[in-house]
Amino acid sequence: MRRSLVIVGAGPRATGILERLGANAAEMYGDAGLDIHLVDPYPPGGGRIWRHDQSPLLWMNSQAQDVTMFTDETVEVAGPVLPGPALHEWTGRDGRAFLGRREQSAYLRWVYEKAVAALPEGVVVHHHRRRALRVTGARDTRQEVALEGVDAPLDADLVILAQGHLDAELDHEQSDLAAYAERTGLVHLPPDFTADTDLSPLEPGAPVIVRGFGLAFVDLMVLLTEGRGGRYEGDTYHPSGREPILYVGSRRGVPYRSKIGYDWDGERPPLPRYLGPAQIDGLLARPDGYDFRRDVWPLVEKELGFAHYHRLFAAHPDRTRTAWTDFDEKYAACDPGSPELDALVASAVPDPADRLDLTALDHPLAGVRHTSYAALQDGLRAHIADDLARRHDPGHSPDLAVFLGLLSVYGQLMRLGDVGTWWHGFFSYLASGPPGPRLKQLLALSRAGVVRFLGADVQVSAGDGVFRAQSPTLPGQITEARALVEARLPQPTLARTRDPLLRALHAEGAASTAAGLLAVDPADGRVLDRAGTPHPRRFALGPHTDARGAGAFTRPRTNSPTFRQNDATARAVLDFLRTHRTTTTRGTHDAAQ
Repeated sequence: MRRSLVIVGAGPRATGILERLGANAAEMYGDAGLDIHLVDPYPPGGGRIWRHDQSPLLWMNSQAQDVTMFTDETVEVAGPVLPGPALHEWTGRDGRAFLGRREQSAYLRWVYEKAVAALPEGVVVHHHRRRALRVTGARDTRQEVALEGVDAPLDADLVILAQGHLDAELDHEQSDLAAYAERTGLVHLPPDFTADTDLSPLEPGAPVIVRGFGLAFVDLMVLLTEGRGGRYEGDTYHPSGREPILYVGSRRGVPYRSKIGYDWDGERPPLPRYLGPAQIDGLLARPDGYDFRRDVWPLVEKELGFAHYHRLFAAHPDRTRTAWTDFDEKYAACDPGSPELDALVASAVPDPADRLDLTALDHPLAGVRHTSYAALQDGLRAHIADDLARRHDPGHSPDLAVFLGLLSVYGQLMRLGDVGTWWHGFFSYLASGPPGPRLKQLLALSRAGVVRFLGADVQVSAGDGVFRAQSPTLPGQITEARALVEARLPQPTLARTRDPLLRALHAEGAASTAAGLLAVDPADGRVLDRAGTPHPRRFALGPHTDARGAGAFTRPRTNSPTFRQNDATARAVLDFLRTHRTTTTRGTHDAAQ
């Protein structure tokens, strides 16, 4: 009987697993036959999020030089390293360009086809353009994967769940707002992937309250302005007249920080330094567990501070008062967040603007109160303009060092599994912001009156036939609209996911974390039950698990945790297929559907 592997999902994660299966097959599997079934209603390579069929106005959020699907010599994997072109090399475009998502889709399709072509001759890939509904089967028998619209399930020796980003049912607040909108004829667009959202109910010239100021908002902004015929001339936006008026606010009240617009030069900070494998080992060894804010965050703060000051002393010594060796020795001896550390920094770095203040970064409008609507608009435009200038000025290169520190920290924290949602939001705010040109467009839209700012800690309510939004940033100001857009992605929790397979797994005993993520074995991605026992035949990788990665794609030469995960899972799969006898409790089925 031929061996069979089902991979649910056919996007970038599944493509990366296929590449690692091919890379390791010669050593671990030889020329034995294997059927690989990809189950996804969307095209292989890009999958749903990166499919070609979306607006050409939508860009990637990373520079082309920062996107690769191939391992390099920095990646610590047991399998072979097989280098390949990064996105800018494959397209022949400027590495600093932000390419369209359609170009990324073409790259991913090429990587997928290359990965399939590299598989041994006896390995055949089948794509099923359907949804997977359920996986069943005992731990010691083949699994069965039920497909939508098909009577006979797929038989599989092993199953890998790589669905990527998932839709979710509404939470209690969203359900109440949606119900109110339905009763009163309002428009309520819940958290969703903006490229998939029907925006036609948002009428030209009508006010729309938008809650969320991250990347989902940027897509919304693009589709409702240029996407409706508006155009830019330099720093001026010329409306088409078809745009709604977007009143946007969020918890922070400001957009994510701009992507940094210059390259690194000189020595990189030697990371990790204060949050590395030894510290993670110590946290994992605690018999009573750990608390993120109490035990982990101080280490994160000190690690990011080290990256910041290492760069400041190396590249801008005229803005410091002491020698780096003296500062480094004293910094190492200070407890994270201690008064001694604050005093050391104050004595060595005279300008407060050169000191790293993560709390201020995370709460940019804390304590800010405006007395007029116009002052709020001017204040937010000044904040965005200042951020753009700073993030494109190498004189502030410690910001880039902190970015590198964030990448290092994220790679270490993945070993801890679920560390809660706050960290991921903080990381995204500082490290996954929009391209600078998008923020320039935002400023132009604000000056044109198409986008209007609400402030921080925005509260939304519904009553008297309208939605209302207000913020303490402008006390007493209430904005009313008949449309509300929740500009953020759904949270990938097992309890609220619309993926029927994952919901069934959870109901049948798969473990979830405190944040509702699917719990997996960090060693190879095997799904854990509630007793912490790995399922021998089921694996899961991606944002719906507690082994989720630091972003959509991997930067070259960063020892990517995603690549390490893919390699470990692929080797575990091949080892199992090679060493375990195929058993089943039922007949086999034709796999080609």
